[in-house]
Amino acid sequence: MSQTRRLAAILAADVAGYSRLIEADEEGTLERLKALRHELLDPKIAEHHGRIVKTTGDGMLVEFASVVDALRCGVAVQQAMPERETSVAGDNRIELRIGINLGDVIVEGDDLYGDGVNIAARVEALADAGAVFVSNTVYDQVRDRVPFIFEDLGEQQVKNIAVDRGAAVPESERRPRAGAFRRRHGRGDHHGTLAHPLAIRASPTGASPSR
Repeated sequence: MSQTRRLAAILAADVAGYSRLIEADEEGTLERLKALRHELLDPKIAEHHGRIVKTTGDGMLVEFASVVDALRCGVAVQQAMPERETSVAGDNRIELRIGINLGDVIVEGDDLYGDGVNIAARVEALADAGAVFVSNTVYDQVRDRVPFIFEDLGEQQVKNIAVDRGAAVPESERRPRAGAFRRRHGRGDHHGTLAHPLAIRASPTGASPSR
């Protein structure tokens, strides 16, 4: 039987330092995560027409029909995060890492699989706390549609999938960031070099994105 496939924008997110937060205060952390989903994540995802595919203890996978909506959602979430938990000590605050990819996915019921999902997860795993990283495919689609500036970064490596990595602006700027991935050729269990990375950050309304 042939597989059902579709093109989708995939947003992967998780909590930076989740194990440390749980170890320090399990019940309190879980309560704060529940409030985060109810008060911020779920409303922002719905506002940007996303669908939550699955959740884990510290993360989630979200599908969007529009890659622009996916990026806007990720940035909106990261912009709102610093305003939360202002009474919590910095080391104990919940911070998210977000990665976004646009690609072909395999559909099985309500779940999604395939490279389109896997690359989103690899992008997210490289993101800094408070950052939004995106694949080069995402960049190609959104660069003229969103007011973000793309910035270059250094090389990184990831296992199994060879890509080029994008990175974040300095954390001191407290702005949402996004990096760009470019898929490389290659298969198998290997580490790929990530070259010519790009990053983006939110810029004033009306500003034009640049590469």
